[in-house]
Amino acid sequence: MAQKEYDLSRYRLTQAEETLRSAVICFDNGLFKDSINRSYYVVFYAVKAVLALDSVDFKRHKDAVNYFNQYYIATEVFPKELGKRLGRSKRIREVSDYNDFYVASREEALEQIGTAKMTLALISEYLSKRYY
Repeated sequence: MAQKEYDLSRYRLTQAEETLRSAVICFDNGLFKDSINRSYYVVFYAVKAVLALDSVDFKRHKDAVNYFNQYYIATEVFPKELGKRLGRSKRIREVSDYNDFYVASREEALEQIGTAKMTLALISEYLSKRYY
């Protein structure tokens, strides 16, 4: 693995950790739509931390998630449950961000934070055992 990929992966994982703190702050202050958005980005940045080590990058979120599902979920590097939660997280974030007059619930935001924490924990463990 090249130093560039390693550094990018570490940067993205740190970005995911910082974004999780932001998601929790938003949640604690009743900003559920913002918490949903930030929680999704925890997942996205963590996934991209793994992809950096494969020397791949995608402009579209859909493509990054599809690659991760194909090479890491389908091959059972990560549990299938994570793949399901990634898809749901993406859908909830899109509805929350793009639907006019959408009112995000506390429960949705809490679910998203749970997915973010699970994703970050699994990916952090994988990266620390395998690369860091």
